[in-house]
Amino acid sequence: MGSQLTMYITLVCTSGVLNLYLCLYAFSKRHKYTNIANYFIFYTAAISIYCFASAMTLISTTLEQISFWNTILYIGMPTSATLGLLYVMSYLGFKLSFRRSMLILLIPFITIIMVATNHWHHLHYRVFELDPNLGAPFVYQEIGIWYMVHGVYTFASMFVAFLLLLSHWKETGKAYRPQLIALMFGQLVPTLTAFLYLNGLTPAGVDPVPMILWLSSLLYLWAINSSRLFRIMPIAKDTIYNSINDGAIVLDESYRLIEFNQASKAMMPNLNKSMFGNNFVKFWKEQTGEALPFKLVTDGIATQEIKLCSEGMERIYQVRITSLDQARNRKGLLLVFTDITEIKRLQEKLEQQAYNDELTKIYNRRAFIQQCEQDFEAARETGLPFTVLLMDIDYFKRVNDTYGHHVGDQLLVHVVKVCQTQLQEGHFFARYGGEEFVIALKGYKEAEGITIADRLRGAVEKAPLMTEAGNLSATLSIGVAEVKDWTEETLYKLLHKADTALYAAKEEGRNRVKVYVSSEGVVK
Repeated sequence: MGSQLTMYITLVCTSGVLNLYLCLYAFSKRHKYTNIANYFIFYTAAISIYCFASAMTLISTTLEQISFWNTILYIGMPTSATLGLLYVMSYLGFKLSFRRSMLILLIPFITIIMVATNHWHHLHYRVFELDPNLGAPFVYQEIGIWYMVHGVYTFASMFVAFLLLLSHWKETGKAYRPQLIALMFGQLVPTLTAFLYLNGLTPAGVDPVPMILWLSSLLYLWAINSSRLFRIMPIAKDTIYNSINDGAIVLDESYRLIEFNQASKAMMPNLNKSMFGNNFVKFWKEQTGEALPFKLVTDGIATQEIKLCSEGMERIYQVRITSLDQARNRKGLLLVFTDITEIKRLQEKLEQQAYNDELTKIYNRRAFIQQCEQDFEAARETGLPFTVLLMDIDYFKRVNDTYGHHVGDQLLVHVVKVCQTQLQEGHFFARYGGEEFVIALKGYKEAEGITIADRLRGAVEKAPLMTEAGNLSATLSIGVAEVKDWTEETLYKLLHKADTALYAAKEEGRNRVKVYVSSEGVVK
């Protein structure tokens, strides 16, 4: 065995040992690492098979031995290049399903079968025999069609892995760039060597790739120990940017579109990459027919809510605008659109439940007090008159006892609808409790309140409720009270006065309107 051949075997074995060490090390620590370590384990295992089988072919003395170890070599060599690509894709954040991984490995699997059965079809090697001049372990070979397919695919796998790493250089943080450099050179070294080998620029009869894989192994070993290759990994910007639910749009200092994610495209279907460089304000007007509903601030952060139609549905978005510092002291803007439609609908539903009566759909007592206190104080400050009507459905308990609560509920709804036909804008109408209702009349005097009360009483009396048991008539007793002296008057005192007048209306026979005059009594 010549010294040159011994050197070849030594280099190949060194590569095999280093990759086997990396494989076993990653396997023993796999529970501490991220999922990319799994691809790395298979990747280095395949390289180890490739290297050790290459060494065995170099010490073989017969064509049968060389053929056998060449078949074993092809279990590792084509799969290692593709597993390297899968490892790089996983490292960069690509989503790799089992099915997708198997599709990428399909050509290497076919290559293994082709090499093992080559003596039947000769599609991989047309000729595979001992070199007549050099002898064993050197072989003379003429490549077949599948060898070319396999060679192109293997070279492409390594080259694509290198390009993917290179394309993520700018968006990778400085802390992670040593990892990226190690991986880039780990792919570049065998890629260049394979290129030279496939073009016949290396010593005849010898595959140089496993001889230099020890260099890639040292780079990976350095990355594992110095930059925590498997413990912490950079996530590709595209993976994060396009996986968030919020729409994100980036503009330059002239408000030109320079980036957007998938979520923003879903919100604005006409948004596409052909819009890059276009003025966003102009784009918005062309798409919506309206001016931009929010201000593009150039400093600080601004937040605003907007409505936008998407797929025929109106959606509500919170737009957060943040200024960005770019290179050469230029300013840009980040627009983040957060869909708050469901939150707003829930808020409206909760507000409706909190401030609206569930049965009659008008305001409840809580809403009346809250709004009426504001109107009461506003009337006090401006000197406007302020009147309240407190009314009660006569003999309502008798209706519940005779016809049941479901009919009583129908009567409440019916009375509300009749009253609403007589009320105008500015008449604050609410259910005060049970069968009692209240109306606040800001800007109305007592006489106007009496007129409205009589109109309501008459309308309800003339509009019986149609039920399965027949027509059910209802009447109202109403108490009216107006603020006479603002110095000591409060809303609660005014309501108490109206309640006193209502009590008097009931005492005098119901179905009537009574007015609170003074503390001495009430008169109609």
